[in-house]
Amino acid sequence: MSTPFPFTAVVGQDDLRLALLLNAVSPAVGGVLVRGEKGTAKSTAVRALSALMPEVDVVSGCRFSCDPHSPDPSCPDGPHEPGASGSRPARMVELPVGASEDRLVGALDIERALAEGVKAFEPGLLADAHRGILYVDEVNLLHDHLVDLLLDAAAMGASYVEREGVSVRHASKFLLVGTMNPEEGELRPQLLDRFGLTVEVAASREPDQRVEVVRRRLAYDDDPAGFAARWADEETAVRARIVAARALLPSVRLGDGALRQIAATCAAFEVDGMRADIVMARTATALAAWAGRTDVLAEDVRQAALLALPHRRRRNPFDAPGLDEDKLDETLEEFGGQDGDGGGDDDPDPGPDGPGGPGGQPEPDDAPAGDGDAAARPEAGEGGEPQPSGSGAGEQSPARAAEPFRTKVLSVPGLGEGAAGRRSRARTEHGRTTGARRPRGALTKLHLAATVQAAAPHQRARGRSGPGLVVRRDDLRQATREGREGNLVLFVVDASGSMAARQRMSAVKGAVVSLLLDAYQRRDKVGLVTFRGSAAEVALPPTSSVDAAAVRLESLPTGGRTPLAAGLLRAHEVLRVERLRDPARRALVVVVTDGRATGGPEPVALAGRAARLFAAEGTASVVVDCESGPVRLGLAGRLAGELGGTAVTLDELRADSIAGLVRDVQGTRRAA
Repeated sequence: MSTPFPFTAVVGQDDLRLALLLNAVSPAVGGVLVRGEKGTAKSTAVRALSALMPEVDVVSGCRFSCDPHSPDPSCPDGPHEPGASGSRPARMVELPVGASEDRLVGALDIERALAEGVKAFEPGLLADAHRGILYVDEVNLLHDHLVDLLLDAAAMGASYVEREGVSVRHASKFLLVGTMNPEEGELRPQLLDRFGLTVEVAASREPDQRVEVVRRRLAYDDDPAGFAARWADEETAVRARIVAARALLPSVRLGDGALRQIAATCAAFEVDGMRADIVMARTATALAAWAGRTDVLAEDVRQAALLALPHRRRRNPFDAPGLDEDKLDETLEEFGGQDGDGGGDDDPDPGPDGPGGPGGQPEPDDAPAGDGDAAARPEAGEGGEPQPSGSGAGEQSPARAAEPFRTKVLSVPGLGEGAAGRRSRARTEHGRTTGARRPRGALTKLHLAATVQAAAPHQRARGRSGPGLVVRRDDLRQATREGREGNLVLFVVDASGSMAARQRMSAVKGAVVSLLLDAYQRRDKVGLVTFRGSAAEVALPPTSSVDAAAVRLESLPTGGRTPLAAGLLRAHEVLRVERLRDPARRALVVVVTDGRATGGPEPVALAGRAARLFAAEGTASVVVDCESGPVRLGLAGRLAGELGGTAVTLDELRADSIAGLVRDVQGTRRAA
């Protein structure tokens, strides 16, 4: 077994370490979501936490880690005899993003269940993680059906496995820890809310601290065991402090003053539901126990708010997480000072090892970098006047997007087999049953009627004599199901001078933002190609991060000629590369333009030939017609015909328009 990197040797990342330690003190806090750029020790810190967790008492031989003092009465390995117990280290179980449903919840032997009535059950990761840590790296990339299972287990504290009326239940209470890079897409709101705390991490910009990170990592890689031995005393001190804080936790007093501050803070920041209040209360209590106190102080409430509220304030994927700390301080001051435990001191008791710092952790000489670590986002211009720029004459500053709206459903025709989502019809593991087939590999979804029908003609030949059905492996039938898939929605946006009128471009950006919101809800990947002047560029390669696309769109300048052919050819090349990377994911091309083509020899003919490339390959497409004014040339409709798709106006794109609620994108080749 490899030696993990010591938790106390992690440089900086104070908020991350504190959030993990608070969950070690009080698992009821509800876990941690760690958001941040790649290479910031997210996974290293999480894996190191398991070595600090106290051992757990378990029933000897129980595959489901039952507590000998209160065993699960429904445990599949039960009932348990009293006295047979032992202890083991707390487990950290990793859930791979590409795991199957059976790997997560466990597998039931359907053949034995039907033929013998035996519940032969092989536990999954939810059973292994019971009373331990369930860690999901890149949790935002987890498939929807696995997210649903995680939500159920987290809500009920139990996992259910059901196959055609045969059911197995076992306890599954775990500390959920996830890491993610926001550039790759956001989490579903339901799963986001299940994480008690969230932490934003970024690499330090301080040279001395970066040097220390590299020095420790190289030392660890050269001799993992020796490096861990040098940090053994610090690890032991933190482990002992966790045990002491757990013992103190039941004695911590959460007074009415602190409760009022918690309630007022959640109300002031308009968080949904009551889970935030409960998590803040548990976090503040754990903070007091970690500091060695039996009273919750105002600074505990403040720190709890900074950890528990930012991810609960997001209303859409384009909202940046975070709290206004001035507003937080004003709220705490307004509702503080009651009951003797709600007010804050100017110099509160920092606890044994300083405010929030893990015991035995040597602090670096330089403080960790602040908010300046975040990548700067370009600001949209306020005016529509031409600005001097190296991009060419006539370029205008970016216009702000108009208010987004609910769009019609644009879907790809036919039946796909891509990643699970909510846009186009597809063969999936989940959805309505449409038929049956012989299983390819392990059976996951039994089609009971088809299985019985296959086995019935052979009962006499197999010597059936009792009431039970004699079922062989060849009789089993897998249910085929139809659900929805996510697609690659590639936006091709005209940013030329013909689109540059301020109100017009504002409406266009509002429409694209609306489609991006729709893509987020339908679990699509998105990409952005823009064209203006004399060329086209890939403003955003295909990604699951729709908020990244919104940022690029916000800063998009306009002006110059309309190289429509260049934009279409660049989009065609993006799709060619993406088909090699993910051949199962079908594409939907959304061209946002007024249909004009200028610049170069025969621009209209070139654009037509480029459009017919998409039609020849059967790529689904839609043209959002941005032409306005009393005189319309109908160029966007002509372009849609060349693409083999359809055209919609900005008004028709709205879901509440009289043109209808759903418009399917027409393919180029349909069966006669």
